Amino acid sequence: MTNCLVYESDVEELALDWFEELGWFALHGPDIAPDEPASERVSYSDVILRGRLVAAIDSLNAKLPTQAKEEALRKVLVADSLSLILRNRAFHRMLTDGVTVEVAEDGAVRGEQVKLIDYENPDANDWLVVNQFSVEEKRTRRPDIVVFVNGLPLAVIELKNPTDENATIETARKQFETYKAEIPSLFNANELLVISDGRAARLGTITSPREWFLPWKTIKGDKIAASTDLELETLIKGVFDKQRFLELIRHFIVFEDWEDAVIKKVAAYHQFHATQRAIESVVAASKPEGKKQGGVVWHTQGAARASR
Repeated sequence: MTNCLVYESDVEELALDWFEELGWFALHGPDIAPDEPASERVSYSDVILRGRLVAAIDSLNAKLPTQAKEEALRKVLVADSLSLILRNRAFHRMLTDGVTVEVAEDGAVRGEQVKLIDYENPDANDWLVVNQFSVEEKRTRRPDIVVFVNGLPLAVIELKNPTDENATIETARKQFETYKAEIPSLFNANELLVISDGRAARLGTITSPREWFLPWKTIKGDKIAASTDLELETLIKGVFDKQRFLELIRHFIVFEDWEDAVIKKVAAYHQFHATQRAIESVVAASKPEGKKQGGVVWHTQGAARASR
């Protein structure tokens, strides 16, 4: 596919098409806005699609009592820190490890983990992308595409017009700084940020500076995309394949204390796929018929640093 995009809306529609090819369901933001017949939000300040989240918690935790599931929902919906990155880190733990709740039974209290996502069975989850999703907080803003899993806004994509010389990929990155300041609640549950000007596309996190928004250069990891391929298409199909997306969230995102700050990092494409292959090699070598040689992953110190 060649670079033939003209308008920002064209990029947006293509992005939604690529998500649908991966098995995601796409909706138009205004159609699910408050007061609409198909509304999924009571207010524009609601950034979590509560109905979808409640349904997911119920289905993924069928054996737990209602009280436990309600307590988990409350913990997800109520943020308990003034710092966005600390709220984000706390949510990431709930997303990957489950929400810790207490269950009273037979006069005793025990701890339980309420799952928010089924990592083993991707199709057991609810996959949704929404374009033009308006959020009202300190101001009203409308990110281009919000990516939801089980009603949780786990990624945001910001696109710019490829024909506007002033609307660059850096303009898209700076737009996220505005969003974080004016609609911070959208990023409590955020795992990934994507920026694109219709040609270049980069992946980062809510703490990534400009230099750590990096390209994703392969879809399946078997070959590097051609220079004529659209970077945004490669990134979406490479990162948001359901299984890869869940693996990336669960195993390839870390938080580090750096001086007086907390930094969130996500693996670059070569780190992700090299690790996956190393694991596959070790598993194969460990089988009775295996050669007992797992192999080696080589990297430099610089390459070992994941995207912030």
